[in-house]
Amino acid sequence: MKKILVTGATGQLGSELLVLSTSYNNYEWVFANRSKVTLDNLELLKSQLDTIKPNIIFNCGAYTQVDKAESEKELAFTVNHLAVELIAKFAEENDVKLIHISTDYVFDGSSSVALDEEAQTNPINVYGKSKLAGEISCLKENPESIIIRTSWVFSKFGNNFVKTMQRLMQERDEINVVNDQIGSPTYATDLAQAMINIVEYSKWVPGIYNYSNEGEISWYEFALAIKELRSFECKVVGIPSAAYPTPAKRPNYSLLDKTKIKSVYNLEVPNYIESLKKMFI
Repeated sequence: MKKILVTGATGQLGSELLVLSTSYNNYEWVFANRSKVTLDNLELLKSQLDTIKPNIIFNCGAYTQVDKAESEKELAFTVNHLAVELIAKFAEENDVKLIHISTDYVFDGSSSVALDEEAQTNPINVYGKSKLAGEISCLKENPESIIIRTSWVFSKFGNNFVKTMQRLMQERDEINVVNDQIGSPTYATDLAQAMINIVEYSKWVPGIYNYSNEGEISWYEFALAIKELRSFECKVVGIPSAAYPTPAKRPNYSLLDKTKIKSVYNLEVPNYIESLKKMFI
């Protein structure tokens, strides 16, 4: 029986994989939190991987605090770059299949058309730079890796935009939401299922892939969809990013083109509204 190691097991994606894993008893699943797989301690990480001996790794663990990364650059690069490099090298040396999760933040947001896997990368914050460095090292150390870039992840688990909006809309009469950052949300359940489908598929085609739900929206429009589906009374006001300054700059446009992953792995990608409805059931 093949063993799948899931790093970042307590995050949104890891938590959704845990739910789905009960339907895939043909694998031995190892869900690793920070104590079981320590991404910020490379010596310890190497020995942990040697002990677990996985056949497949879903590397969902990452340093994801985008604003905090501006002041914790070393830690962000250790987790998002050096640990990924080590995991990829381990996978290469031990014939382990690796799916590594990356981000739309590797782009600068200057595009006006959906970004495919060949689009020029140019991250504009420390988080994005650390994730891009991880991508580069991952494919250098293990060209057989699969990297999935995703965006705007939401789930019933962990902290995310949907849960924050639900809370604020119940607490306040009016909220402001940025209306000039364009992309598409990703329901963690859908991405988790896609990862399992890739492993189950008849062929393994390495390289970079994009995955998010279908739909091109702003955060403001996402908030309006949440409001409508939950029948909240709160007034939602769209504001420009300039009116809501953050330590880390965000790309203004990071809509991902999913053509490659749909064609290579025969995946159907749901619209974000359909997936948002599923989360609320």
